[in-house]
Amino acid sequence: MKYRSVFDIIGPVMVGPSSSHTAGAAKIGRMARKLLGEIPEHATVTFYGSFAETYKGHGTDVAIVAGLLDFDESNTQLPQSLEIAEKKGMDVSFIVDKETQVESPNTARVHLSAGNTELELVGVSIGGGKIELTEVNGFSISLTGSNPALLVLHYDKYGAVAEVAGLIAKYELNISYMEVSRQEKGRLALMVIQTDEEINEGLAAEIAGLPNILNVAVLS
Repeated sequence: MKYRSVFDIIGPVMVGPSSSHTAGAAKIGRMARKLLGEIPEHATVTFYGSFAETYKGHGTDVAIVAGLLDFDESNTQLPQSLEIAEKKGMDVSFIVDKETQVESPNTARVHLSAGNTELELVGVSIGGGKIELTEVNGFSISLTGSNPALLVLHYDKYGAVAEVAGLIAKYELNISYMEVSRQEKGRLALMVIQTDEEINEGLAAEIAGLPNILNVAVLS
């Protein structure tokens, strides 16, 4: 792994014992919360690898729920996140999976629901408080959260990608990374677009108004 500064090695300012198990877990939970767009009513978190072995001792469960509450890793309320979630009516359950083989030892699958809205993602804590999302609602992706990002769920139709790219150009944003994942030709597809600049909510609204677009999420 290539480090850019000493802070990439020692990790971020945080409440908790481990940048991988605490800060990374909090960021996975927070990314899930942002993609869901609201506080979840139900959350099921499955831990794999070393997360499954040591999550209680490292407070990984506490940290990931803190993220679901939209707390960052430096929030002083992080240690009380399980109690706060219960008071807010969030039903949280944890599953330990020591059998499934995963590429990264610090892997969590998060399934959320609120009303009729559901979200499932897989997040990996890669060290130093950094994370990568590898799956969203069954779509394979690669999203680190290091840049502002758009996630655009759409029908796999001709011109959909070009129309979105055209609006991004209209707002004078530079695309630093882009991928399109689909489960089956002509059905649903997911665009993951990272930009160098912050993403204006007006841009997200215009993209949402395009033909064949089903959902748009912005990650700052």
